[in-house]
Amino acid sequence: MYKLSDYNEIKYILKKHGFETSKALGQNFIIDSEICPRMVEEAGVCESDCVLEIGAGIGVLTAELCKRAKKAAAIEIDKRLPDILADTLAEFNNFTLIEGDAMKLDLKQLIENTFGKGEKIKICANLPYYITSPLIMKLLEERLPVESITVMVQKEAGERLCAEVGSKNAGAVTAAVNYYAEARELFSVGRECFYPSPKVESEVIKLTLRDKPPVDVPDEKQFFRVVRAAFSQRRKSASNSLSAALGIPKADIIKMLEGLGFEPSIRAEKFSMEDFAAITREVIKWNNF
Repeated sequence: MYKLSDYNEIKYILKKHGFETSKALGQNFIIDSEICPRMVEEAGVCESDCVLEIGAGIGVLTAELCKRAKKAAAIEIDKRLPDILADTLAEFNNFTLIEGDAMKLDLKQLIENTFGKGEKIKICANLPYYITSPLIMKLLEERLPVESITVMVQKEAGERLCAEVGSKNAGAVTAAVNYYAEARELFSVGRECFYPSPKVESEVIKLTLRDKPPVDVPDEKQFFRVVRAAFSQRRKSASNSLSAALGIPKADIIKMLEGLGFEPSIRAEKFSMEDFAAITREVIKWNNF
């Protein structure tokens, strides 16, 4: 049995299999023995759970999931890693490896095929930082049978994803995540905790999926279109951004905003979820006029 979070053990495994980490795939393996057990603990994984990981690497987090969960599965894009994982996870009989690109796979069908129909799962992963936001949005938008998503991400991305809507750090992805889930930051992870060491700090966040969105919107597609439009030019006023992105005359946008009690100079980061919903209703009225 390997000690997968040990630096020397990792070096031995990689050398044994002739493996070199890929910067393009964002491969940084955890070498702090406390991080993965803590992630699994914070994810609330127990012996009755089914857990999906995205990006198994050499199995550092995967092994901890296998120790706790009823069944664990991991999606891995790197075709060089299955042989290593067969070696490092040989002791576990509750693990399934799925080779492929998580961004391209039919995740709903994959979950049903892997864990069984009607099974609700937890996701726990050290995400490749280059696809953090698009991957998280895919996991949320596809309305998968998922209870929670506990992931390690770049610290700056984590702060943005978990920011309060209406605060300085908020962006379009903040509002989008908030629509589907309650997000919170759990703990920070220093760059020295990885091999090779990344250039950025990291943190673990948890998204707990909502039973229903926090606001009622008449059209989800239009709601997200308005959110993206509002943040499309962060340094400009929301009226400028909305007008340019939605193709609505600025005078009409200003009239909408003033009708809702906003100053024309307000910026998108000041809007709450309720504000975005109200603006969406006004935009729909304008489009139908």
